[in-house]
Amino acid sequence: MGRETVDAGAADCSHKGGALVAELSRLSLNQITTPAWNVGAAVEACVRHSVPGVSLWRHKISEFGLKQSVQSVRDAGLHVSSVCRGGMFPAPDAIERRAKIEDNFRAIDEAAALNADVLVFVVGGAAPVGIAAAREMVRDGIAALVPYAEQAGVRLGLEPLHPMFAGDRSVLTTVDEALDLAAPYAEDRVGVVLDVFHIWWHPNVLQQIAAASRRIMGFHVSDWPVPLPDTLLGRCMMGDGIIDLRTLRTAVDAAGYSGPIEVEIFNQAIWDEDPDAVLTRTKQRFLELV
Repeated sequence: MGRETVDAGAADCSHKGGALVAELSRLSLNQITTPAWNVGAAVEACVRHSVPGVSLWRHKISEFGLKQSVQSVRDAGLHVSSVCRGGMFPAPDAIERRAKIEDNFRAIDEAAALNADVLVFVVGGAAPVGIAAAREMVRDGIAALVPYAEQAGVRLGLEPLHPMFAGDRSVLTTVDEALDLAAPYAEDRVGVVLDVFHIWWHPNVLQQIAAASRRIMGFHVSDWPVPLPDTLLGRCMMGDGIIDLRTLRTAVDAAGYSGPIEVEIFNQAIWDEDPDAVLTRTKQRFLELV
């Protein structure tokens, strides 16, 4: 079946009313997918497109203002699936490491104000200090934040990234590593965020998802094109790559996760498109493939 035929069929679902709403009930727009929109515009677009959830990025919250961001999502009745992101712990000296902890305290405050399901953590790479020291700094950083997050009622979600990001973005590269880091803390306080772009390749990914069952706090979808044009900005729209999205979503559901499913796409070509067209296509592909 051609892409045009499939998308037209998905679009026809819009005439089924309640059935479409039910299918889209777990969809959340991660703001990085349509970065041309500020918080207010993203919220308005979600309402316009009947998308029930949104994930907000901290730099966008800062630009729009925290108070105004909170008011915007409340007035719209939108569910904030996550705030992106905390983390980035490794640093070569104690002063900088402390500054990073303080910034993460502010991230927790923002997630609490927005009543977000989870504060997503990208923990930081090896480059500043070496991989062994970076891992220790990540472990220490999480330990420093958990009491404050518990008091604020904010859940911390550790997101393992593909190993190609170990140098600059995350020394946390597998679900197993994330679970090990979360293990000392209550299951409802520190968990994992599973992003298909980062985990699809692992030969034991289904077993890892099952092992994560009580700690899954988020699920992100996109796709992996071949060839991958760029490490950071290379992910593509669902259906334009090779990831078996339905199998991974089924495994996450079977592990007990029933929360929002975020579409999170870093791709300059998509960013250059009309964001309304991107969101329309996002809904169609979500219905068809996720």
